[in-house]
Amino acid sequence: MKPIAITPVAADPVEARLQVGPKNLWYAVCPSHFLADQPVSLRRFGRKLAIWRDDAGQLHALEDHCPHRGAPLSQGVVLGDRLACPYHGVQVRCDGTVTKVPGSPGCKLEGSRAALDFHVREAHGTVFVYNSDTHVDEPPPFTLPAELASPEYSNFLCYAEWECEWRYALDNVMDPMHGTFLHKQSHSMAEGENTAAFRVRDTEQGFVFEKTGQRGVNFDWTEWGITGLAWMRLEIPYPKTGGPGGNFAIVACVTPIGPQRCAVFFWRCRQVDGWQRDTWRFLYRNRLEARHWAVLEQDRVMLEQMEPEANQREHLYQHDIGLVRLRRLLKQVASEQVEAN
Repeated sequence: MKPIAITPVAADPVEARLQVGPKNLWYAVCPSHFLADQPVSLRRFGRKLAIWRDDAGQLHALEDHCPHRGAPLSQGVVLGDRLACPYHGVQVRCDGTVTKVPGSPGCKLEGSRAALDFHVREAHGTVFVYNSDTHVDEPPPFTLPAELASPEYSNFLCYAEWECEWRYALDNVMDPMHGTFLHKQSHSMAEGENTAAFRVRDTEQGFVFEKTGQRGVNFDWTEWGITGLAWMRLEIPYPKTGGPGGNFAIVACVTPIGPQRCAVFFWRCRQVDGWQRDTWRFLYRNRLEARHWAVLEQDRVMLEQMEPEANQREHLYQHDIGLVRLRRLLKQVASEQVEAN
C-alpha cells in the first residue's frame, strides 16, 4: 500500500469538512477480505480506524488511538470484543469503554468511555462504518439500492484506491458523457450519439442525471441517492454476447481516505437466477471482469493525472449540470454540519 501524503486541510471549515466527507453517514470502507484474525488499521473520512473480528466473526471498530497515550490500538491483541493496547496493555471495549488498566488498576481511566467507537455492518463483501465524531448508541439504518438489496440480483465487487480527491471520483460517475469519449473503445460503450442534452430529475432519495434523447444505448444516466448511505447507480446496455440478465447495473460508493486518495467501490450487478445466474457468474470471471477493470483503469489514469486544483479552473457547460447539482448538495450538507457545531 502506498504511503498517504499529508497536506494541509483547507482553511475554510466547509471545504475542510468536504475534504473528509460529510458526517453522520454510512461509508463503505474496505472489502470484507481485508479482515481476518488480526486488527486492521485504515484511514478513512479523516480518521484512522482500528477494525477487527471477534471469535464469532463479528466486526468492531474503534478510532485507532488508545485513550491513554494515543498508541495504535490496531497493533494490539484481540480479546473478543476488546483490544489490548500494545504499548501499556490498556484494554478498550468495542463501545469505547476502557475496561482494564493493568499498570494502574482502579485509576480514573478504567470504566470511562474514553475511546471513539464506530458502528459496523457487513454486506455484499464489504465493510460499512457509520461516520460520527460522537458516541452513537443506535445508528440509523441504511438501505442499499435494489441491485444489492434484492436476492433477484447477483453482483461482483470491484474495489480500488485512487490517488485523487474523492470528489473527483464522484464527478466522474456523475458524468455520463465521458463514457462516449474516454471509453469509446469499450465493448459496452461504443454505441450512440456523441452529442446530447441532459436534464436533472428529482427522486425520493436524490436525483437522476440523464440524456433527454437517448436511453438504453450507452452510459445514458446516473442516479445519486442517500439512504443512510450515499450511493450512485447507472446502467450499461449489453449485447446478447454479454450473457443473460439484460442491462448491466453498477452501484458505486466513494470514500475519502486522504486529501489526494480515495477508496472506490463498484458493484457489477445483473438480474439473474437459476442456471442463468451460474452462467453469468462464470462469464463474468472468465471474460467480462478483465474488460471492466480496463475501463476503471482509464478512469483512474485520467483522474490521477488531473491537478489537485483542476476543479478550481473549470469552464462548465450543459453536460455538467449533474455534477454541479451534486456539488451544491454536498456543500449544503457540509455547511449545515459546520453550523451545527
